[in-house]
Parts: sequence; structure tokens; C-alpha cells
Amino acid sequence: SQKILQVFRGTIADAPDFDPSADAETLYNAMKGIGSDKEAILDLVTSRSNAQRQEIISAYKCSFGKDLIDDLKYELTGKFERLIVSLMRTPAYHDAKEIHDAVKGVGTNERCLIEVMASRTNKQIHDMVAAYKDAYGSDIEEDIIMDTSGHFKKMLVVLLQHYVIFCFLTPVVTHLRMVFDAYEKIGETSIEDSIKSELSGDFERLMLAVVQCIRSVPMFFAKRLYKSMKGLGTADNTLIRIMISRSEIDMLDIRECFRLRYEKSLYNMIKDDTSGDYKRTLLNLCGGDDDLAGEFFPEAAQIAYKMWELSATTKVQLRPTVRPAPNFDPAADAQALRKAMKGFGTDEDTIIDIVTQRSNAQRQEIRQAFKSLLGRDLMKDLKSELSKNLERLIIGLMLTPAEFDAKMMRKAMEGAGTDEHALIEILVTRSNEEIHAMNDAYQNAYKKSLEEAIQSDTSGHFCRILVSLVQGAREEGPADVERANADAQELADACNAESDDMEMKFMSILCTRSVPHLRRVFQEFVKCTNKDIEQIIKKEMSGDVKNAFYAIVRSVKNQPSYFADRLYKAMKGLGTDDRALIRIMVSRCEIDLFNIRKEFKETHDASLHEFIQVETMIVSLSLWKDEQDFAIV
Repeated sequence: SQKILQVFRGTIADAPDFDPSADAETLYNAMKGIGSDKEAILDLVTSRSNAQRQEIISAYKCSFGKDLIDDLKYELTGKFERLIVSLMRTPAYHDAKEIHDAVKGVGTNERCLIEVMASRTNKQIHDMVAAYKDAYGSDIEEDIIMDTSGHFKKMLVVLLQHYVIFCFLTPVVTHLRMVFDAYEKIGETSIEDSIKSELSGDFERLMLAVVQCIRSVPMFFAKRLYKSMKGLGTADNTLIRIMISRSEIDMLDIRECFRLRYEKSLYNMIKDDTSGDYKRTLLNLCGGDDDLAGEFFPEAAQIAYKMWELSATTKVQLRPTVRPAPNFDPAADAQALRKAMKGFGTDEDTIIDIVTQRSNAQRQEIRQAFKSLLGRDLMKDLKSELSKNLERLIIGLMLTPAEFDAKMMRKAMEGAGTDEHALIEILVTRSNEEIHAMNDAYQNAYKKSLEEAIQSDTSGHFCRILVSLVQGAREEGPADVERANADAQELADACNAESDDMEMKFMSILCTRSVPHLRRVFQEFVKCTNKDIEQIIKKEMSGDVKNAFYAIVRSVKNQPSYFADRLYKAMKGLGTDDRALIRIMVSRCEIDLFNIRKEFKETHDASLHEFIQVETMIVSLSLWKDEQDFAIV
């Protein structure tokens, strides 16, 4: 492993046949006259190492008696200028400027402090401290102390004084990773989850960053890069800082970790999220598109294997957000609902408060009490009094889970077009018992079997996959190690077969084996092929078949994370997919919506609560109570 660590993992290296004077002249000519040749500037700067750029700065001053950085600042503008000028600074002076800007600007940029202080080596910290003193004439430690407080301040000082950063020495890193694994086995919770439950604010974020860097510095930066680009707007300072600081260290590993975690290449994310010369410069630093690649680099393969291992061994306690109400009185609730719907206008707040603060079983009792006490059908009354999304949401909550699933399957197939994503989501994530109950509810409501409906509305391998899943016959029980190895090898062999044969083989394993068994299969698949099963599915398959297999893998790996991703996709971009939003919120609120919230926050750096408030209006504002005591969430 020591040999692997010594291999160059950056994307920017020394240019061969380097001539600093010739490069200085090229840059001078690119900035001469009206306008500037930005493409010539970015191509030259991103094809030279930082050490070579320092020689170009010296040669420029000797040849033209001018400061190259000053000329670049004058000629270029905006984010492109910031990026090119930052590339011209040495790593130590670049880090020093980032810290200075973080503590001396309007407010403190704690996340920048955390990122830099948690991820740098002893030598990098030492060089940054000296550069800071030289550039700003003040002591970095004193400036940080002046601008921060509490445990957060103390930990930053500890990192500055090298008491902890020694843990980036290879033997200590290995030891600490083993400690974290042992902690997880003994406590049945990760060290990260313990930090989240015991600490808060910037101190919590700093400690999590230190732990994440001990686990994998490239994965830490992959997460930071993703968060800098997802959602509305781009955190350009973060993007620039990471792309520059890691381009000569571990950008190849960061790219692999990015692809592994987000099922999209860093290259394509930058391409989609930025524009112009700024984009071209960043893509040069990135160095290549991993969506075109198949195999892992060594560290990424180890991380992929470890991720599946953790997925298999971590015991996750599923937590709902809706629980049975204490002192429940169905008759009183029935009367209150009737009163809310009588006369002119409807008291929607009362309806929402009652329905979202009772469990589904309690809601069924309210339905019965409404009928026996008042001689009325609660569902019909609600439909006549409510409208649009509020009606859909409240009616969805009043149905039994099986009735609701059956209705959602029906809605996905009726009318013009089929909502294949909804069919996949429901059938992939329900247990055998839930699928059987849904089949019965569908037959009862629509006088036709769900299997027949699927067969008449879909076709080909996609239809076969759905029919297989709707049987509700997935095996149950733990992984069989020997059989998992054989299954992994069969999947690996199928990757070289014709596409029809490959899809049938994938179906025979992915649609039938138990979830714990599949986790082991996917783990061993990495070992067999040095490839990621998700990447293989994305690369080798297409359309609904690809989406179905992909959903199975995501759900097997981490079902709350799969739902968090579905919710994000339902709300991002123009318009909201209200049906998907309602379907997930209703179906998961008594199972694992708390876990889904947690995964959403972890991945998107914003709470599900905040997202729904932005994306919806009256429903969200009424449904979402205090973060500690909410209704559905």
C-alpha cells in the first residue's frame, strides 16, 4: 500500500521541455493590445505545474519589468480572473489568502476554515503559517482566535499547533480507521453519528471533517465539491479552492470518489454547472471524464468495497416522524373533522393538525367513527371540501398503506403515458408483505390484478422486471457468502454477454435475492471486476431497464438515501413533481422519514424542511412544525 500512496495522483504535472521565458512572452502577447487571448492564457497556465508558474512569474518580471499577477488581474474579470490569479500563487500563499479572507471579510467563513484546517498535512500547515505572516504581517493563530470562539476556536488552534494533524501519517491513519471500525461494531453506531448527536454547530462540522479526512481525504473533497455545485447557484470560492489545491495532489482519487458517491463524473458536473473560460479552466484542472471510464483506481476500489461492507454491517434504526397520538379519542376527532367541514369555508388547519398527528391505524378508527356516529363517508366529505394537492395529500394519509400503494400504482399507469419512475420506486422499496397487501388492495379496488395491469401497460425486459417484483417473492434472510461469491462472478461474466442475456442474468439475481445477500454480492462484484455495479448498469444498459436495476442497487445500498435522492429530484429544477413528493412523504412517514431527512441533509447540505418550504406553499407551511416536533416530517 505504501507503493500506491507514492504514485502521482494529480492531474497537473511539470510540462516537459519547459521554457519559462517563452511562456512569459506568450502570456505577454496574449494580454497585449485591446482585449486578451483568454484561451491562450488558460491553456498555458493549466498545463504548467505550480513550481513552473513561479518561474514564469520571475521570467515575466525579468523580460518585461512588470508583475504578471497584476497584469492578469487587470486583463481578466470575475470568476475566471479569480481562478487564474489563484493558480499563479504558491499553495502556501493560496491557503494563507483563503484563511485571511475567511477571517477578515464581512463575517467569518467557518466552512473555509474547517476545510483547510482539517485537510492539510503538517508541512502544508507549517508553510501556510509562514506565508500568512509574510503576506499580512500578522500571526494566523492570533487572527483565528480573534475571529472564532468556544470549542471550535480551541480545536482550530490544536490543528494549527500540529497536535492532531500528525494523524495524517500513514500508520496512524490506518490505526484510527481500525479504531473507527471497532467503535462501530461495539456501539452499533458510527463515530460520525456519535459526533452529530453529541456536538453541534461549527465544532460539530470541524470534528466531522477531521474524521472524514482520516477515513478518506479524497472522499472528503468529493463531498465538498458536490455541495459546492448542487442546488441553486454555485459556491465558486469553494470550487476554485479545491480544484486548485488538489490538482497536483489527489485529483484523480477525488474524481473516482465523486463518481462512486454521486453516480456522475466530476467533469460532467462542472460542465453542467459552469460556463465560458471559467468552465474550460476548471475542466483542464479536472483532467478527464470518468463517466467514460469503467475501472476503479486502487484507492477508489478499496473505498467502494468498504462502502458495501459498511452497508452490510451497519445496523440502522429506522425512525418514523409520525407516531400514534396519546390519549386518542376517535369519536372526538370525527366530531372535530365534521365541524371543520360544516358551513361556509373549511377549517383546513384543523383537518391538517388532526390527520398528520395520528398514526394510520388511528386514522382508520376515525373513518369508522365518522361513519357510525355521523352516518357520513369521511373520504367523500374530505374530497368535496379540499382541493388540488392538499386533497391528494390528506386523502393519501387517510387510506391504508396498501390502498395508497395500489392507488399510486393505478395513477402511474392510467391516462396518457406511464410514470415508470413511480412503478419502479414502489415495487423496488416494498417488502414482500407490503407487495402482497398492495396486490389484494388493487384487485379489490379496480377488479383487476396488478400483474395484469403492469403487463398491459409495459413491455419487454422492463415488464418482466416489474412482474418479477410484483410477485412479492424476494428471498429473505442473511447473506450466503459462498453463493454471494458465485452470484457476483455470474454478474461479472454477464457483463461480457449480449445485452439481452446480461439483462436476464441481472434480473434473475437482482429481483430475487434478499437485501442482505445482494449487499454482499455487490461488494464481491467490486473484487471480481474492479468496477462499480452502479456504473456498469449506467454504462451498459438504457431506458427503464437501467432505471429499474439502478433503483434496486441504490435501495439495497441505502434505502433512506435512495428516497432522499427521489425527493431532491422531485423538487429541483422548474416545477415540483407533487405526486412523487406526496407519495414518498405519505408512504414513509411511519417507517423511516426521519432517516430520509438525515440523508437529505447529509447529501444536499440543506434540510428537507427548508426545501419543501421553498418548493411548496400552504401545505408545507401548515404541515411542517418545529424541527423537534413536526407533523409528517
